[in-house]
Amino acid sequence: MKKVALISGITGQDGSYLADFLLKKNYIVHGIVRRTSSINRERINKHFNVNKYIKNNNLNSFFLHYGDLLDSGSLVNIISKVKPDEVYNLAAQSHVGTSFEIPEYTLQATGYGTLNLLQTLKNLKINSKFYQAGSSEMFGNSSKKTINEKTPFNPRSPYAAAKVYAHSICVNYREAYNMFISNGILFNHESPRRGENFVTRKITLGAASIKLGLQKKLVLGNLKSKRDWGYAKDYVEAMWLMLQQKKPDDFIISTNKSYSVEFFCKIVFDLVDLDYKNYVVSDKKYFRPTEVDYLKGNYSKAKKSFNWSPKTSIKELAKIMIDHDMKYLSKRK
Repeated sequence: MKKVALISGITGQDGSYLADFLLKKNYIVHGIVRRTSSINRERINKHFNVNKYIKNNNLNSFFLHYGDLLDSGSLVNIISKVKPDEVYNLAAQSHVGTSFEIPEYTLQATGYGTLNLLQTLKNLKINSKFYQAGSSEMFGNSSKKTINEKTPFNPRSPYAAAKVYAHSICVNYREAYNMFISNGILFNHESPRRGENFVTRKITLGAASIKLGLQKKLVLGNLKSKRDWGYAKDYVEAMWLMLQQKKPDDFIISTNKSYSVEFFCKIVFDLVDLDYKNYVVSDKKYFRPTEVDYLKGNYSKAKKSFNWSPKTSIKELAKIMIDHDMKYLSKRK
């Protein structure tokens, strides 16, 4: 009997990689998509050919449903129909900088949306295993040089505060109603599918554009901020592994290493034979109202519990991303 998975945020970076991963694991995959005036499904249409996959396997393996985490009625309809074995909640307003501009919506989509999903599963008595996507931003400017699952939260943005709420309500429902809910606290994870307004993708697109003569400078915010960067494709495996365990728990997924934005610029520009110092400019208007200067995680609990570890170094990740963006922009030139 095939397992059935339901993914919110399926059109995002992580959702598209997770869908691909689960299809290869022979799951039936359902995704929740919001109805908008323009259809945004590039990641699931372009990066893996769903129709071709289904045709080659002679089965119906992939379905999309219109819904919204803020519309409880749509969640009831979808979950009643799908009856998922596993639910992966990846939907959020996920851009930290933008969360300062739209804090109320960020809390609703990222925090209350999680509550609506949990309450729907509880009320329908659907015995699904539940994965909640947490974020390293929940720790803010921690006093700890290396963060583990016991490090106190210190959110420094509306996005981080909303994620802390979502994490906390998941722990509450797990303990109050004996639900299988695992929180994955993922540190920064990047890929060619990363949104173009995130700093790593800004850098790879900027370097590719400069190399191809499409622009002259790349303007960024705080170059000294340090982050623990991994590859999104590696990280979705950890999401799945959390739900294969006998008991639910909370796990940090990271690389145990931290690098500055400036260092990422250097390795990306080096890959296209350019000196980043000649092209990259820092502008304070792109700084956050409250900065997070340093984040580094410790994934040893995940390693011990289900033998997960990152496979891709930051230099390998940079090459994957810049190679993609050079090809992507060359076709558009």
